[in-house]
Amino acid sequence: MAAKIIDGSEIARKVRTEIAAEVAELKGKNIIPGLAVVLVGDNQASQTYVKMKQKACEELGMHSLLEKYPSSLSQQELLEKIAELNEDSAIHGILVQLPLPNHIDEKAIIEAISPEKDVDGFHPVSIGRLMTGQDTFYPCTPYGVMVMLDHIGYEIEGKHVVVVGRSNIVGKPAGQLFLNKNATVTYCHSKTKDLKQFTKQADILVAAVGRNDTIRAEHVKEGAVVIDVGMNRDAEGKLCGDVSFEEVKQIASYITPVPKGVGPMTITMLMFNTLKAAKIAAENSMKH
Repeated sequence: MAAKIIDGSEIARKVRTEIAAEVAELKGKNIIPGLAVVLVGDNQASQTYVKMKQKACEELGMHSLLEKYPSSLSQQELLEKIAELNEDSAIHGILVQLPLPNHIDEKAIIEAISPEKDVDGFHPVSIGRLMTGQDTFYPCTPYGVMVMLDHIGYEIEGKHVVVVGRSNIVGKPAGQLFLNKNATVTYCHSKTKDLKQFTKQADILVAAVGRNDTIRAEHVKEGAVVIDVGMNRDAEGKLCGDVSFEEVKQIASYITPVPKGVGPMTITMLMFNTLKAAKIAAENSMKH
């Protein structure tokens, strides 16, 4: 029995339809959700991502601002730019595209963004709120994973989730989101001894290591839900995830493909967070 495919493109389309309707409603009140994307340097992948983010903004009727700088930009200049955007009432979300050039301290930049505009969900305040179960901006990729499981009607409570990967962007927040939904969570990573003995116990297996073929059939329990967050290239240069898809889909009950799995959800949740930031800003301005 082959696994059911969780179609990220299709779920993203549904969520975007809902976002577009809410954006239109806000426009009726003269509020246009605005996202500023800051791009430093000419990293090819970053440029592609930024184009996709801008396109998504346009399609949903949001205001998007692109601030492009050469890689020679100093950290101080970047901090000043962020301070300006923090004060700009037309901008509800600020996203600094990573990676940044080596001479710029990523941590300092992320912390300079106002938590009210942290639509990436990377600010320590956002992460702290996530850890303590408060409402906040959740990091877009793990949040997208939660929405996908919601759309297939999968009950998370009481399940054993194994997260392979511990990045601040995906692995750690993904585990925390599952924990907040009453799952039991195990984290594995590159230093885990005998990965298989942990992954075989997973009801939900999240692969987020960035290395193709990390998860093979032998790692997966019969009927598990397998979420592949990896974005890699195989020997032929073809896009693939961390999971050996053809093998694992024979064993899993549900699986996300690469491409068209988690990927489309990431930008969709960024749009969702930007809309949310605009709604919060509108509420706050009505209080004053």
